[in-house]
Amino acid sequence: MKDKITMIHYKTKPEVELIRESSLLVGNALAEVAKHIKPGITSLFLDEVAERFIRDNGGVPSFKGYRDFPFASCISVNDAVVHGFPTKNELKDGDVVSVDLGVYKNGFHGDSAYTFALGIVSDDVKQLMRVTKDSLYKGIEKAIVGNRIGDISFTVQEYTEKQFGYGVVRELVGHGLGRHLHEDPQVPNYGKRGTGAKLKDGMVIAIEPMINLGTKDVYHDKDGWTIRTKDKSPSAHYEHTICVQRNKADILSSFTEIQIAEKANANLCSEY
Repeated sequence: MKDKITMIHYKTKPEVELIRESSLLVGNALAEVAKHIKPGITSLFLDEVAERFIRDNGGVPSFKGYRDFPFASCISVNDAVVHGFPTKNELKDGDVVSVDLGVYKNGFHGDSAYTFALGIVSDDVKQLMRVTKDSLYKGIEKAIVGNRIGDISFTVQEYTEKQFGYGVVRELVGHGLGRHLHEDPQVPNYGKRGTGAKLKDGMVIAIEPMINLGTKDVYHDKDGWTIRTKDKSPSAHYEHTICVQRNKADILSSFTEIQIAEKANANLCSEY
């Protein structure tokens, strides 16, 4: 999912607040999903939950119809990395489920993703989820004026790949966003410090580590959208929309409500 945009659009403070509103609605929709997710229900049902919540709160699902994507959400289970099609297959205990949502409201998009674990999962999977989420925040720490995109990319890769030996997906990247769902610059999860676009005040980007327990290699499923790990190992995906600032990035999306719902749902593993 990437539009061809040829320049970086820096946002005014009022525009940033509109993106924040869209992004917070994404977080609340993900929290609604977290309340309903459990073994025995389908990801297609969760897609319906998310779409209904977004529309009931004045938003439009960003993904639905985007390049003919037929659903409101990307729901990727186990070896599916991203762009997973919601299906009628029932979720089961031990599944790792990444949910990626976008909201369009008041002329601007918000984008965020979160990974859930149903029931009992292995310590290896728990560590993958924890490290992937931690890498997101480590990347965000580098999203300040004067740094470069490569500083974010290097930090995510150094932590996940060098320290833990995980596979950092190369084919998929974070991105700018605003009036378009995907804008420049691209934000890879791998790279060299001091390279890439210079980070400036008002740059809004989605940082989204997509990290595999095994190999970095992936392939397209037959549906044309779902990206899966080549070795069938599980993958984790967390995403925040942020605005670059001088001393500390402004995180426009939120995991707070998601984590509250996650801990309150006895069907989810929230301790990782």
